[in-house]
Parts: sequence; C-alpha cells; structure tokens
Amino acid sequence: MAQSAPLPLAALKNGKQVYDAVCSACHSAGLTGAPRTGDKQAWASRIAEGMGLLYLHTLRGYTGKSGVMPARGGRPDLPTELVKQSVDYIVSQSN
Repeated sequence: MAQSAPLPLAALKNGKQVYDAVCSACHSAGLTGAPRTGDKQAWASRIAEGMGLLYLHTLRGYTGKSGVMPARGGRPDLPTELVKQSVDYIVSQSN
C-alpha cells in the first residue's frame, strides 16, 4: 500500500488537526512505545513532570525507557505553536 503524502502545513490550523494528521499515527495505537491518548495511567507521570518538559520532548525529540518520540512528531515543518497545541490536546484527552 502506498503511503499518502503528509497534509500540507497550511491545512493544519490547531492542535486537534495536528493530532489527527500527525500524532495519532503513534499515540492512538501505542506505536514505538508512545503512550496512548486517553490512557490516564500512562500519561499521569508525564503530565506530573510539567507541560514545559512535555513541550521540550515533543519539540526536540526524546528517547525514554519505553520508546522514542521523534522531534516534532517527525514533521520538522510544524511551527512550535502548533506542536504545543497538539501536546495540549493530547493532555486534555489524557488527564
């Protein structure tokens, strides 16, 4: 099956759209150790460390005990504000 091209940046206007287009590929299924969106237990310790650290790991990338978070979800073209909005969206669904 051929992969579809990523959505153009101009089509992404908010955190939920970024989540749907980019983040959900890993966070809905738990791929590469990603905590699943909505899994309160998996997110509790991450949220407790603070939003600043979540933003940092999402923007710069992170290798943890259970998996890998690619910088900007593998979309280096995403502006910082949209990345942060996507993190906010995931947290709002997971706490």
